Amino acid sequence: MHEQDLHAVEAVRSGDAAVFGELAERHRPELRVHCYRMLGSFTDAEDLVQETLLRAWRRRETFAGRATFRAWLYKIATHACLDFLDSPAHRRELVPADAPLAEVAWLQPYPDELLDAAGPDAALIARETIELAFLAAIQHLPPRQRAVLILRDVAGWSAQETADALELTVASVKSALQRARATLRDRLPERRADWGTATGPSEDEQAVLRRYVRASQEADMKTLAALLREDARQAMPPAALVFDGRAAILDLWRPVYEGDGAWGEWRTVPVTVNRMPAVVNYVRKPGATAFTPVNIDVLRIEAGLIAEITTFAPEILPALGLPATL
Repeated sequence: MHEQDLHAVEAVRSGDAAVFGELAERHRPELRVHCYRMLGSFTDAEDLVQETLLRAWRRRETFAGRATFRAWLYKIATHACLDFLDSPAHRRELVPADAPLAEVAWLQPYPDELLDAAGPDAALIARETIELAFLAAIQHLPPRQRAVLILRDVAGWSAQETADALELTVASVKSALQRARATLRDRLPERRADWGTATGPSEDEQAVLRRYVRASQEADMKTLAALLREDARQAMPPAALVFDGRAAILDLWRPVYEGDGAWGEWRTVPVTVNRMPAVVNYVRKPGATAFTPVNIDVLRIEAGLIAEITTFAPEILPALGLPATL
């Protein structure tokens, strides 16, 4: 171990709050991503990162320096998430194998700007490990299987490192990983392999997004219809609402945009979350002076058409750096 590392170990163990704080804050962004993968909720991930750092400070004497400070924090974060998932107040039933994404009631999007802050390692933030379909799919896994999958296949830990972190045998880690991978093969979209290690929407996706923004603001139902694939789906967690097919989605949108019951004037702000194109929709209702946020639409685009829209409440607006009103 380098002399500088030895100094850090001793400083942390002796209770040097300044050194501990500097090291901990350096890893906060990637720990938040790790907790998000474990939990599927951006809000819960933020809380669990804070819990992780509190636990680490209270247990600082256990940092022996055999593993890196980063690995030590990951271990603590993983156990904090497992404790959270096991607690009666937060225990979540496993999502049924045939449930649509909308049934994952706690699922929330994650702003790309914060993903970019997680570090230079693309494995931490590649689309294939953060896209909504992946997040929803791993909610089908028991929590410890989920932890094994994330540490082995996303963080790149060895079977022995994962076993040590989770206090399991290497054989049980290998068995859990095999079962987890089998579940994901059944749950993930076939085209997922095409995403590779992309860290943002493609040019084609951005072009579709621009057309979607313009059509939404102009309440242009004809263009919106042309952008949707015939078998498109719109899902709305946590309401568990699912609208299958272009016709069903247009029937949902039509009274919002047209006629006497139209909601008002729209402003649609493009963003990226989970390495996917998305928009935040604001509306100014008749007689109002300001545009207020309505929802966040995350788009899955295939071959130039929108295949799926996942609509979330605008809860993470501050994390996106957007105002409460326009």
